[in-house]
Amino acid sequence: MSSHSADKMIDNHFGEVNEVRCGIFAIVERCRNKYGMTSLKKAFAFTLAETLIVMGIIGVVAALTIPNLNSSTADKEKVAKIQKLYSNLQDAFGRATAIYGPMDEWFATDTTAVAQTTRFGERLTEFMKVSKNCKMEANKGCGPSTLDASTSNYKFITADGTYVDIAKNGSSNQFLVAIDIAKSNSGNHILTQQIFVFLANNDGLGVQSYDGQESRCLETRPNGSNPNPLMSGFLCTAWVVNFGNMDYLKTDKAGKCPNGRVLNATVTSCK
Repeated sequence: MSSHSADKMIDNHFGEVNEVRCGIFAIVERCRNKYGMTSLKKAFAFTLAETLIVMGIIGVVAALTIPNLNSSTADKEKVAKIQKLYSNLQDAFGRATAIYGPMDEWFATDTTAVAQTTRFGERLTEFMKVSKNCKMEANKGCGPSTLDASTSNYKFITADGTYVDIAKNGSSNQFLVAIDIAKSNSGNHILTQQIFVFLANNDGLGVQSYDGQESRCLETRPNGSNPNPLMSGFLCTAWVVNFGNMDYLKTDKAGKCPNGRVLNATVTSCK
């Protein structure tokens, strides 16, 4: 290709570019004349007042949204922690029965509730990662003051800092295994919020489901229509384990969520 032809091709390209540029400016000029815009700067700029209004709206939305997101995240963390510890407790119980036989055979020489509780606690902790074991001793820092003061309960702290309290369930061959996920010796530790209860017997270690009626948690939880804290500890534990949420804490006495959904045996989430 000759230099003359190349120069001509370049000139043609520049001509096309200039035509496009002129077309754009013509369109802008027509818009400016049609809508009374005096300049491009005025057409595309925001005033200080408009900017402040937008920032205010964003602040209001953030103030309404962030607390709910934080609460939802905290609940998910609690649920995950409860389910993980439940799995660890079941695993430890299964290992203990595999080595020492059925639970009722553990107490051949233990005739008192204290001795049986001690034996049960020793069997369980043998197969768990424990950071501190207070056993039956009182006020050794293995839980909130109400539980830590007991000399009839077996107490220890797991590797992740969860308090575990084991108590014999009356004269029956059962044990209540309560976990406290608050990780603090102070404060008000509440069933269904920080404390959750499992039941252990010859059939295994699990949740008290009352034939799948976990929704009774709504009736028996502390802010329900028929307060029964211990029953709440059983049934709300089953709710968390089986439904994977703590939405029962968001409802009123009728089980209604803030968004109007009513929790029951089939509707198990506020979402």
